[in-house]
Amino acid sequence: MKFGIVVNEGPYQHQASDSAYLFCKAALAQGHEIFRVFFYHDGVNNASRLTEPPQDDRNIVARWSRLAEEQGIDLVVCVAAALRRGIKDENLAPGFRISGLGQLVEAGIQADRLVTFGD
Repeated sequence: MKFGIVVNEGPYQHQASDSAYLFCKAALAQGHEIFRVFFYHDGVNNASRLTEPPQDDRNIVARWSRLAEEQGIDLVVCVAAALRRGIKDENLAPGFRISGLGQLVEAGIQADRLVTFGD
């Protein structure tokens, strides 16, 4: 099965990002495909390379970057939501890219299921 994923919450305010990441890992381990992960609303904060969690905490941004690198997953950040939160190309973490809502629509069309994490 091919999944599209939408993440609507930031990396440390809510469990949505952790849940989305773990869902992606589990789906891939079961042989499914992740077509795209689209970060929307406060979810765009998952893409900031300026995030520096304490050493004893999980680095959610780095997890997403590694997943993109290792699995070739398309991590797309909504341009309007990103700009509202001060996120631009120059402060994106590796593996993320900024684009428009058309990428979310395409994920909904191309994927067998579109799964949303967060409000």
